[in-house]
Amino acid sequence: MNITQKINDAPMVYEVVAKTRGIQEADFDDAIDDLIDSEEVYDLIRGINDPEHPLTLEQLHVTNREHIYVDDHGNHVLIEFTPTIPHCSMATLIGLCIRVRLLRSLPERFKIDIKVRQGTHQSEDQVNKQLNDKERVAAALENTYLLDVVNQCLATAA
Repeated sequence: MNITQKINDAPMVYEVVAKTRGIQEADFDDAIDDLIDSEEVYDLIRGINDPEHPLTLEQLHVTNREHIYVDDHGNHVLIEFTPTIPHCSMATLIGLCIRVRLLRSLPERFKIDIKVRQGTHQSEDQVNKQLNDKERVAAALENTYLLDVVNQCLATAA
């Protein structure tokens, strides 16, 4: 990813929990509404690679199930993530990766909000504003270098 100087040289690495959601017979029945829930959204983002380390967001505890809120009937998803350090310069890029993964995976009907968890980043208001401004996100994704980095981070997300 061509990031030569790391902001956090030695992040805490946590054990990965096996996926708990199994395939059930009802998953193949088109007559049953398949509601999207926080577990499904977590499974979409847990395997995203951190832009700075060869570790996933789950391994770094940047994302976890308890900070994902889904209202399927209200067509809304809220993800709160925790940067590894309070001055993490990669927070906006991590949030952008999460947003792109969800935009590519969820039905278009969902409004997606991505936020840094309150009190976990020194510039959380600015990061949150950038991550939820459609024009800024669109401009970021027009940058081919940035889009390449995002795609590299998403390459490991199953």
